Amino acid sequence: MTRVYLLRHGETEWNHDGNRYCGRTDLNLSATGKRQAEWVSEYLQGVPFTAAYASTLKRARATAEIIARHHDLPVRSDERIVEVDFGEWEGKTRPEFTKTDPESWEMWCLNPAVFRAGRTGETACEVLERGRSFFAELAQKHPDDTVLVVAHSSFNRIYLAGMLGMPLSNYRRLSQDNTGMNIFELSPDHELILIQMNINQHLVHE
Repeated sequence: MTRVYLLRHGETEWNHDGNRYCGRTDLNLSATGKRQAEWVSEYLQGVPFTAAYASTLKRARATAEIIARHHDLPVRSDERIVEVDFGEWEGKTRPEFTKTDPESWEMWCLNPAVFRAGRTGETACEVLERGRSFFAELAQKHPDDTVLVVAHSSFNRIYLAGMLGMPLSNYRRLSQDNTGMNIFELSPDHELILIQMNINQHLVHE
């Protein structure tokens, strides 16, 4: 079994600003986000990671690099674990885009497997499939290893919901704090066994 620590990246300015949607916008960590990454790095110092992966977006890669330096590991980037493409919602808060286009949010909440985020973005099925591809390959490359993966809130929730057999419309019921950690194991045939979700004890510093 491959043990995976799947994290959300540290805070960005858009996360702080009313949780403004920043799916593919390549933002840096805020000062708070950098501190969160340092705290989670300290929390994970004793974990025997043998590999580290991150989304290609700067906020995820920077979080992974802060953690991985304590383990003398390079961070490998993979575009399959980037955040959801939010289409026309990008750069807006939910109150902003639901005021001008409530239908797009209603359709997404009803059936994200079919409807595209922000009308022109991804479906949840597309997100789940790229997540499945990444993690299936990860399990093959790292059997019996412990691996760090830093990705994003909606990506993590959709992947976990899908792998746990939940309706994808329920993905928003799963919480993902900035630098929150999910621990699970993957079998060689890509069966997921969830151990813990959204571990956030390191955020007591806040």
